[in-house]
Amino acid sequence: MKQFKVSIPASSANIGPGFDSAGLALNRFLTLDVTEQEEWEFKHKSHFLPSFTDYADHFIYKIAKHTADRHQKTLPGCKVTVASEIPLARGLGSSASAVLAGIELANQLCDLSLTGEQKLQYGTDIEGHPDNIAASLFGGVVVTATTQNNQVEYVRMPSLDLDVVVCIPDSELKTETARSVLPANFSRKNATSASAITNVMIAALLSGDYHVAGKMMENDLFHEPYRAELIPNYENIRRKAKAKGAYGTVISGAGPTMISFVPKGKGAYIREQIEEGITGYTIAGLQIDQTGLEVN
Repeated sequence: MKQFKVSIPASSANIGPGFDSAGLALNRFLTLDVTEQEEWEFKHKSHFLPSFTDYADHFIYKIAKHTADRHQKTLPGCKVTVASEIPLARGLGSSASAVLAGIELANQLCDLSLTGEQKLQYGTDIEGHPDNIAASLFGGVVVTATTQNNQVEYVRMPSLDLDVVVCIPDSELKTETARSVLPANFSRKNATSASAITNVMIAALLSGDYHVAGKMMENDLFHEPYRAELIPNYENIRRKAKAKGAYGTVISGAGPTMISFVPKGKGAYIREQIEEGITGYTIAGLQIDQTGLEVN
C-alpha cells in the first residue's frame, strides 16, 4: 500500500514585463496526503479549496486520470487529504499547483517515472503557458519559452537576494477577465520596446542590480497598462511600496494580487508600512521558495 505526501508551492507569474514567460515560486503551499485504498476519497482541510460533489468531479483527480490515460495506465483508488494556503483566483498560481498535484498523483500511483521536463510539458499543455507551472515545479525564479514545435525550454535563475511582499485583495479576478482587456496585436515598434524592457529586467536580476530590475518591472508594456484598471489600489500600493524601499511592485500573474520585490530582511517592515490605510487586503511578507514540488 502506497502512502506519500506531495507539496507544491504557490507561484507568481510575469514579474511585470516577463509576460507568460517568467515566474517565481512562493512559500505558500498546496499539500496532498495520499494513502492507497480500495475506493477514491477526497477530503479538504482549507477554506481556499473549492467544493465538489463526487471524486470524479474533483479537478486534481481529473488531471491525474488524464495523465494516467496518456500512459495507458489505470489509477488505483486512494484517500487524498488536500490542504491549501493558496487563495483561488488571486494570481498566485492556484490552478498550476493543482495541475501539478494531479500530474504527480498519477506519477506516484502509476509508477510513471516522469522527468521534470515531462511534468513541465504536461502541465503547460493543460495550463496553456509554462510560467506558473515551471516555477512551482522547479522552485526559484524560472524563465521559460515555448518553441514553434510547442516544446518548453526553461532556465532556472540563481537564488535572488530578495524578499517579497504580496497584497492579496479579498475580491477575486478571473484570468479570463484579465486576459480579455489585452490587445490582440502589438505594432513592431511597441513589441520591440516591450521586449527590450523584459531583456533588461532579466539581465538586471541576474547581475543583482535590483534597482534597475525594479524600474523595468514597473515599466511593462505587455499587460500592466491594460490590467491596472482592474486592480484595486494599483497605484496606491505601488506608490506606498516604492516610498518605503521596494525595488518594484507589479501585478502577480493576472491579478488582483500585487507583488513587491524588496531588499532582503526588509519584508516585514515594508509589509507593515503598506498595511497602514489599506483595508480589504491580506498583506504578507513571503520568501521565494527554492525547492519546488516535493514528494515525501
